[in-house]
Amino acid sequence: MIKLTRLDGEQFVLNADLIRYVESRPDTFITLTSGERLVVTETMDEVLDRAVRYQQTKHLIPPPATPTPSPLRTAVKAAHG
Repeated sequence: MIKLTRLDGEQFVLNADLIRYVESRPDTFITLTSGERLVVTETMDEVLDRAVRYQQTKHLIPPPATPTPSPLRTAVKAAHG
């Protein structure tokens, strides 16, 4: 679920699984799988970021990988200061 804002300032929560696509024209239009269209104040990138974070919380999209030092690199650094 993602929190969004209608053009009149009313906030609402949308099930991000229902998003079919998002357009910027210049207002942000969200088309749902049902065909219903919503217009929100958030930018297309903001909607995308919230939808991706929502999917990550459901573990459907893995979070970005953080580089982990390899054991060899750690040993070389330790040996050479």
